[in-house]
Amino acid sequence: MDRATLKCAAASDPGRVRHNNEDAFYTDRERGIFLVVDGIGGQAAGEKAAEIAVDRVRTRLERQTGSAEQRVREAIAMANNEIFRAAQSNPEWAGMACVLTLALLENGDAVVGHVGDSRLYQILGGEIRKVTHDHSPVGEREDNRELSEAEAMRHPRRNEVFRDVGSEERTPGDADFIEVQRIACPPECALVLCSDGLSDQVPSAEIRATVERHAGQPELAVRKLIAAANRAGGKDNVTVLVVEGGRFRPQTAAPPTPARTGWPARAGIFAAGFLLAVLLAWATRAQWQPAPVVIAPRVIAVTSTIAAAMAEARAGDTVEVPQGEYREQVQLKSGVTLRARVPREPILRAAPMSEGPAVIAENVTAARFSGFRILADPQLPLSVGIALRNAAVEIDDVEVKGAGIGIEIHGPASPAVRACAIRDSLAEGVLILGGTTPWLSHNLIQANRGAGISARDGARPSLIGNVIDRNALEPPATDAVKTLNFLLDVKPVRGGRKQ
Repeated sequence: MDRATLKCAAASDPGRVRHNNEDAFYTDRERGIFLVVDGIGGQAAGEKAAEIAVDRVRTRLERQTGSAEQRVREAIAMANNEIFRAAQSNPEWAGMACVLTLALLENGDAVVGHVGDSRLYQILGGEIRKVTHDHSPVGEREDNRELSEAEAMRHPRRNEVFRDVGSEERTPGDADFIEVQRIACPPECALVLCSDGLSDQVPSAEIRATVERHAGQPELAVRKLIAAANRAGGKDNVTVLVVEGGRFRPQTAAPPTPARTGWPARAGIFAAGFLLAVLLAWATRAQWQPAPVVIAPRVIAVTSTIAAAMAEARAGDTVEVPQGEYREQVQLKSGVTLRARVPREPILRAAPMSEGPAVIAENVTAARFSGFRILADPQLPLSVGIALRNAAVEIDDVEVKGAGIGIEIHGPASPAVRACAIRDSLAEGVLILGGTTPWLSHNLIQANRGAGISARDGARPSLIGNVIDRNALEPPATDAVKTLNFLLDVKPVRGGRKQ
């Protein structure tokens, strides 16, 4: 599939039985990201799990570091651990989790990540194929052809799953957790991602026929499939996402029906006129309804100080910083992205009469800090480059050089630090304290006078793809850290082997 020519649509409906909707979805045609999530937990818990999953998966997949398969695994594992931590911290969310299916389009292929019993189908050449495998007792028997599709749809244990996202802590490489596949996606095919609210109510043959019948109109196909699930009982929330390649075509249309004459034709004309009158009345009434107020996110350009622009920003906004040297302490803000207009061109130094930190995030969520250089020297020292205190934020493509401590992370929230360079710190490159499990991936941690990474007081960082080089102290050398990172600090022993 060529992302420039594909069409996509998605929608979610609570169904006929449930009052709340624990499903969620996300589409990004430009980046080729498509996701369906089905929350577990009841009441607000399932909805919260789905919300967290969408946010964490989207954020990781937008950062194009590592292979597509690696990004998919990391995205799902990050979502899993964030959901688990949220459930541990709030008794009302105890036991919450979700299942999900995502597709990441890349060079004519789709990398599919999957946990649970949501599904991805591929429609090609008049046939439909279920790509994902249901991680459930009934779904496993259906995949093994022990049950027919119809028998599986009617089975009383249909809603049970033995894999989920969020019920326990995981790593990207955990066995029997994330199912990842790469499939070819020619422009003649379509993909259907859905929650089990569709697949438990509508047979795959009907899904194929509906999507093919409305090829070129994925919005209509989505609406028809949701309506079909509700007609069949609507026992669960139903979410449908359809992605069509640029050459996906409809089936040959049936020949037109000959025109009717006599009373049946006049009755049809009367019915059409009545329907038109109803629509006109509805439209007239709708004109008097107040239009909803939509507050669109803004991009705020820094013209004087970063602090002034951040004070103006609200959740959803982006503050963009041009090239220059800024001597001020930056406070991150929940829901706000602070980014360089051109990566690594803005420079942060110590504020007047202050030795740092240069950047502080305290009790902040859903924020992002990207593309800066934070520089310290003997004339302008910084005690800490970036201080994250109970902050669930994203730090990416940032250089921190010469600070006392490069990045200090203090729990319980768990941030993500990706594709950064932390070097020449006077003490630790990254210091992690307390019951936090931050995500550090694809960073260069180099030539720090203390440990490259130091985790204390119960901290448990996830370390993936980091290069740890020429620091004064050796890094932690667990098998997982050795396997998933490049530990150039580890000293050779006799015989040329590494510890």
